[in-house]
Amino acid sequence: MSSIDPDPPSQEHLRSSKPEAPTIAPSSRRTRQRIIISTVHSLIGLAFFLPMVWVVDAAFSANASPLLTKPSFTLVNFRAAMSLGAGRAIENSLYLAVVSTVIATSVSVLAAYAISRRRVPLKGTLLVGTLVLSGLPITLLLIPIYILYVHLGWLDSPFYTSLALAASSVPFAIWLLKNFIDQVPKEFEEAAAIEGSGGMRILWRIVVPLATPGIIVAAIITFINSWGAFLLPLVIDANPSNTPASIGIYDNILANSQVSYGPLAAYAILFSLPVIVLYLVSTRWLHGGFSFAGGVKG
Repeated sequence: MSSIDPDPPSQEHLRSSKPEAPTIAPSSRRTRQRIIISTVHSLIGLAFFLPMVWVVDAAFSANASPLLTKPSFTLVNFRAAMSLGAGRAIENSLYLAVVSTVIATSVSVLAAYAISRRRVPLKGTLLVGTLVLSGLPITLLLIPIYILYVHLGWLDSPFYTSLALAASSVPFAIWLLKNFIDQVPKEFEEAAAIEGSGGMRILWRIVVPLATPGIIVAAIITFINSWGAFLLPLVIDANPSNTPASIGIYDNILANSQVSYGPLAAYAILFSLPVIVLYLVSTRWLHGGFSFAGGVKG
């Protein structure tokens, strides 16, 4: 009795019987992406961190070089930086930064309060224009500012240099402070007005204390911009006794044909200290955030 062979398997059956390729689980894929992103971020952070490590290393090394060396923890470079005029230059920078910050912040608070609380024609256009002005490069304004200062006789004056620095920071400060003042409940001002307080009293006794975090942020940004300003003081103040630290570092680089890495690094640390101290002091003021939860009851 002959046996009948079954039908041979079809091509479709053979293809369907092949083992499927292993698929990568979504969790494994996300883990791999996180590792790649973390690696990229670490490399970018390292690229920014190494120059700071070199500055500290060179500042405390007796024989500083362009390469990282074992620091000998000497203060000779700081004494050399002070002999190069770092102390006087930092005083000049402090004057420019403090005066410009006080002027810019005061003007910006008044302007931001008026825009936030008053009916200003073309308010939206004004705010957009203010934001655009804050983005203009300072090089675009150097020649007009210089010509204006020549006609007014304001050249070579630290105070008038501070005015120019303040004016360059006012547009962004107004835009920033307006957003903070918008968050102050109007009910507080209405209650003060019912009790007989005037507009300026309401501003300084109600709005300014409540908007203090925003004012501090605007002041810090203005201070940092003025502290690191280079082109404006270089163009409108040629008096060597008024040289700020940002220009003093540049002058010391060009003073000798050979760069003294140790004193230059020490100069850079001294130049950075006021900004670091300002940041550390301001963090306690900004730690609490900006919230009026529970301040107004319906």
